[in-house]
Amino acid sequence: MNKNMIFKGRIWLFDDAVDTDQILPGYAMAYPQDELKKYAMAGSAMPDFSQKVQVGDIIVAGNNFGCGSSREQAPVSLKSAGVSLIIAPTFARIFRRNAINIGLAVMQADLTTLVKTGDIITVDLKSGSVELPDGNVVSGHVPGENILAILAAGGLINKVRQQLTKQEV
Repeated sequence: MNKNMIFKGRIWLFDDAVDTDQILPGYAMAYPQDELKKYAMAGSAMPDFSQKVQVGDIIVAGNNFGCGSSREQAPVSLKSAGVSLIIAPTFARIFRRNAINIGLAVMQADLTTLVKTGDIITVDLKSGSVELPDGNVVSGHVPGENILAILAAGGLINKVRQQLTKQEV
């Protein structure tokens, strides 16, 4: 859980239209949830991603990240592999919602021409600011307050549990 919504991490750069079959190939769907991280991005241009990704790393991609099927396991595999944030100009609607619901932060911004794999960036999701490796700061789309609250809680189920606990008091 990242309550302050500030992310600093190493970039993994991907192209446009990374679909859920690239994020988590269909054959991996047969594995238990706790093993999905081993198959994160296995169908992509970086099939060894899961062996190299580190906790806190950030995916930067082109348009329509997460297109394809609506499998929730795709964002689960990325989060469990250690990805802290995904930045893309646009997301497939269901992928974006699934990511938020499991507590995986997403931000809309086009950074693909500004960074490369291995760069370190700092992102303040609450303000939408992205500090690039050269020290310049660019702006991305700031998620709504409800989305920030869901992410701060660690996902939708945790947020609902918090709300129910407050009502019981």
